[in-house]
Amino acid sequence: MTRPYAEVIGDPIAQSKSPLIHGFWLDALGIDAEYRHKLVTPDVLPAYFAERKADPAWRGCNITMPHKLAALDHVSDPGNVRGTIGAINTVFRNQADDCIGTNTDAAGFWAPIDDLDIAGQPVTVIGAGGAARAILFALSRMGVGPVTILNRNPLKGAALLSTFGLKGQALPIGPAAPPSRLLVNASVLGMAGQPPLDIDLGALEPDSLVYDIVYSPLETGLLKAARARDLETVDGLEMLIGQAAVAFEILFHVEPPRDRDDDLRALLIR
Repeated sequence: MTRPYAEVIGDPIAQSKSPLIHGFWLDALGIDAEYRHKLVTPDVLPAYFAERKADPAWRGCNITMPHKLAALDHVSDPGNVRGTIGAINTVFRNQADDCIGTNTDAAGFWAPIDDLDIAGQPVTVIGAGGAARAILFALSRMGVGPVTILNRNPLKGAALLSTFGLKGQALPIGPAAPPSRLLVNASVLGMAGQPPLDIDLGALEPDSLVYDIVYSPLETGLLKAARARDLETVDGLEMLIGQAAVAFEILFHVEPPRDRDDDLRALLIR
């Protein structure tokens, strides 16, 4: 019998840490299964899902850039993710052998800051892509406001505010961040191989929190600037591990050993 497997797909994909995370948990739990990475370019995305649906050993996949929106066209969406978050990052095979799309990014984003009281507090989100959609969905459930979206295309940011029923404004990315209780970089700026995120944090209050979902490098320029001001920070591994934990339970039907998070982080930053 073919060994069960899941995988992460994207373009590019070699940089993904998901195989390390899921492989660590599979080994820790003694599960005889595999987690891979798979380069899938946009032109072969339909063929990828057609082939995997026919493979009984395939448990599902995680999805990274640039497929989080396009993948919705190739899977079932009983939870109406299209009408809520609007992007998926996980596909799994259910008991009826159907492929279901879901999103674990919102839960993964919120997990490290679930004790942060930001109801009614100003929030800034940089970016307007698939990750930003999940983050804005989570923020809309927490009653934050107003929300400022900084994006290269402010019209796209304004559309997202409307989509999630958030009050605020959408602006181009400028030299300074507006006053915010929480600032989140949900863009690729600052990622290895991408332009830096140069933004002044002088308007943030001493109790503000800066959250960067970029994890390569782990110590981004944004986090360095925040720590230089003694602001509280959350790095990209927190969201990465958080969303992966939800996906792992969906794909392999068991909770990952989160008591091993310190060991896992040590593995990921080698």
